Amino acid sequence: MEDFERYIEEGIAALAPRYRDKIHNVAVLVEDEPSPEVRAREGLHDDETLLGLYHGIPLSERGDGYGLGETLPDTITLYRIPICAEASATDGDVARVVRETVWHEFGHYFGLDEHEVRKREGERQK
Repeated sequence: MEDFERYIEEGIAALAPRYRDKIHNVAVLVEDEPSPEVRAREGLHDDETLLGLYHGIPLSERGDGYGLGETLPDTITLYRIPICAEASATDGDVARVVRETVWHEFGHYFGLDEHEVRKREGERQK
């Protein structure tokens, strides 16, 4: 688990400074797997899973009143077992899968929808 948490820290540190410096009020959590409630809410079939999940108000949608009073942090949850399984199925590099998942979920934090995040992932991998 210590290595996994270190991979998360490294993944966040790998974000471009112009983005990393804009990250506020976000908690990064680790769970073994998506709960039945998350699976149902996300419409996952039995053969599907998530590597990560962003939950909150994207930065691009926050108005002037955001943060007035008590504001719970947004959350990014990384799912350890699916991430490790994805790494095993590809090149075995858990740190790489964590880094890519961190990038993906912070894309949602910055307001990108799933289509746009995947498009930019494809551009990054060229």
